[in-house]
Amino acid sequence: MQFDPILPEERVRSMRLAGFWRDRLLTDYLDEAVAAVPDRTPIIAHNSMTGARTILTYRELAMQVDRLALGLAGLGVRRDDVVSFQLPNWWQFTALHLACLRIGAVTNAVMPIFRQRELSFMLGLAESRIFVVPREFRGFDHAAMARELKLGLPNLAHVLVIGGSGDEAFERLFEGPPDPGATALFASRRPGADDVTQIVYTSGTTGEPKGVMHTANTLFNNVNACIERTGLTAADVLLMSSPLAHQTGFLYGVMAPIVLGATQVLQDIWQPEMAADLIQSEGVTFTMGSTPFLSDLTEVAGSRPDAMRTLRLFIAAGAPIPRVLARRASELLGATICSVWGMTENGAVTCTRPEDPPERALETDGCALAGMEVRVVDLDGVPLPPGQEGRLQARGASNFVGYLRRPQWYGMDEDGWFETGDLARMDAAGYIRITGRAKDIIIRGGENIPVVEVEGLIYRHPAVQEAAVVGTPDARLGERAVAFVVLREGLNLTLPELVAFLLAQKMAKQYMPERLEIVEQMPKTTSGKIQKFRLREQVRTSAADPTSAA
Repeated sequence: MQFDPILPEERVRSMRLAGFWRDRLLTDYLDEAVAAVPDRTPIIAHNSMTGARTILTYRELAMQVDRLALGLAGLGVRRDDVVSFQLPNWWQFTALHLACLRIGAVTNAVMPIFRQRELSFMLGLAESRIFVVPREFRGFDHAAMARELKLGLPNLAHVLVIGGSGDEAFERLFEGPPDPGATALFASRRPGADDVTQIVYTSGTTGEPKGVMHTANTLFNNVNACIERTGLTAADVLLMSSPLAHQTGFLYGVMAPIVLGATQVLQDIWQPEMAADLIQSEGVTFTMGSTPFLSDLTEVAGSRPDAMRTLRLFIAAGAPIPRVLARRASELLGATICSVWGMTENGAVTCTRPEDPPERALETDGCALAGMEVRVVDLDGVPLPPGQEGRLQARGASNFVGYLRRPQWYGMDEDGWFETGDLARMDAAGYIRITGRAKDIIIRGGENIPVVEVEGLIYRHPAVQEAAVVGTPDARLGERAVAFVVLREGLNLTLPELVAFLLAQKMAKQYMPERLEIVEQMPKTTSGKIQKFRLREQVRTSAADPTSAA
């Protein structure tokens, strides 16, 4: 398959000259770890379906990777063929990516929650040759779904099932004898660092999912920059509970531990109590996840402070952290909380520093990582002075190399600036604060409502677990604000009570929500972001709320 990555010669030259693109593959780091620390543990995986706890050394992982790579090649997987897999956070996920690198195949990991509609499009667009699934996960028969999908996908040659039987059994790929020609095969199939090695679909809130293409160089700049910013070392123990099929999990759950030569603990189903158990039993020092993960773990820490004793750093990604949550998490977890902003298209772009003072660490989304730049511009693309809200753009070494078969959507200008779709403010020191999505802006009576700031104040209410503010059309004012709230167990909240609370917080009256919707849970993307378009749909279709203000 031809991927046609968008890689202008000037970008390639400048990134190498600056030292951001180092032309390395993850298998290089694996080989170095095997040579230097063969008995060190890179993976401790917990399988909630079987109850198994799998521990692999670097030597054992490399052996499994090589056998798996030979098995895939034996099934006819060629260089640049796409291998798709829909796996939880199991050790086989990491092994599959490394095996794909060994033979020049392209990794396409898809989220376990996707079903026929999404997968038929994703695997069809990628012309996937192999699809690997669990036999069952969380009560769903993935094997049966994969068989059904195969009937409608002519390029899909094989379905492999972890825990399956017969020709479908994933485990049969490991059964072959050692191959004396493996070294020569791997050398001949080795991809270049500017070749497409990963296709990951955006979680997507509307429209067609976009297949984001990355190379080893674009991925590694992000991993290396994040390691440098956070001070991670081989002595750290990393917990990854975010899905490995999401870019956060892939970069910092699959790649970073092997780059560091460190130990990665994998959790396949998010259960905050279980996460606390793993932190305590495995001596976890670092973890990373979206705001709901931070909120849930903070709740557990309130009753189990001893479980968090080794945890020194939590990086919160996916959406701006409400200030009140960041402060509470810092106190109860006893760990440094860093905020990060990024996208599937470029991984982490900005991140606070562990040594930053509280006002920066808890109230901004950080400054640009090495190899990246950000700027805030007006509607005409002119950079704005510090403190003014505008469109956020990013450029640099971590930016992706195009959307699969959709070059017209690339969204990069001739100077390399990528339009992120976010609104932000930047201070004089280069620290940004995401203020919302451009498409989520609410304009009431000609005045923009600072949605993220309003949500942050609502989070301060003791009855509020989660909050989101969206606009609803209004004939007179253009739009009015609606607050969606998930309440803490056993607590209540009315619109007058919320308005009184926000007034006490000195919030301007024109920013007040004029309608309150209490929901049991928020609709979210696979990465934990609240899907505001679904909330807007709910507002349009629901009957008038009796608590709405006139």
